[in-house]
Amino acid sequence: MRLQVKGKNIEVSPAIRSYAEEKLGKLERQLADPTRVELELAVERNPSIADKIVAEATIWTKGPVLRAKERSTDMRASIDLLTDKLERQVIRYREKRRRRGHRDVEKNGSGQIGGAMATDEEGGPVIVKTKQFTMHPMSAEEAVLQLELVGHDFFVFRHEDTGEINVVYKRQDGGYGLIEPS
Repeated sequence: MRLQVKGKNIEVSPAIRSYAEEKLGKLERQLADPTRVELELAVERNPSIADKIVAEATIWTKGPVLRAKERSTDMRASIDLLTDKLERQVIRYREKRRRRGHRDVEKNGSGQIGGAMATDEEGGPVIVKTKQFTMHPMSAEEAVLQLELVGHDFFVFRHEDTGEINVVYKRQDGGYGLIEPS
């Protein structure tokens, strides 16, 4: 892990730099190499702000870029709060990557677990089935016929005139709808 410590409106002392390296070094065990971490320490000059010491970090991983910002009245406290927040983000990121590899989700046949929407620990929906098919160009009328044949509520197709992906769907009033990209 490559750590870069910068200061804004403050000179970063060697003691603070080593403290930040020690605290953020804990993340190195959980992050894959090569990872770059940029820490910016700043002091707000606005007298109306009580928590003037700001620590902001950006972590570049193989996947998403993780960012966190914390403020307090003490530089070390700001770094501690920032490190705690980043640890939670790194753990959540790793868990999502680990879950992506395990697709052993038991379901009751309707794409739902236990009759309710499948969600992960953070409350987000979980994709429990993936389907792939080839899309032949067709008109909207042909797509409606295909929709009726498959017996679903919607049908995704490539429009023969525009080449765009479109969706036809069955409306509650018995008609059909067409969704086109703009």
